[in-house]
Amino acid sequence: MTTQRQAIGAYGERLAARHLEEHGLRILARNWRCADGEVDLILRDGDDVVFCEVKTRRTGTFGPPAAAVDPRKVKKLRQLALRWLAESGTYAPRIRFDVVEVLPQPRGASRVVHIRAAF
Repeated sequence: MTTQRQAIGAYGERLAARHLEEHGLRILARNWRCADGEVDLILRDGDDVVFCEVKTRRTGTFGPPAAAVDPRKVKKLRQLALRWLAESGTYAPRIRFDVVEVLPQPRGASRVVHIRAAF
């Protein structure tokens, strides 16, 4: 991954985290990694634990950012969620998988779209 793509991804994750916190979610972990992969954001929304994938795209050429969360990525995120819950010892009566799209605009603030229970 190029340095520019990493910077854009990090920017999107910062915006997504701020947006979610402003809407009452509490961050439990950022960029949680293990040998099997990474989860961008893990949050608490009331009693729910939310595993959030953040997708940032500069253009709509390849469709909306959430379109990049394909069945393979969904399967991987579900596996990572189970691993995080087991390793952290966190109890959650419900878990949810959200996607946050970040679309930088030519002028003005970036557009942030929170898709709750995306899959």
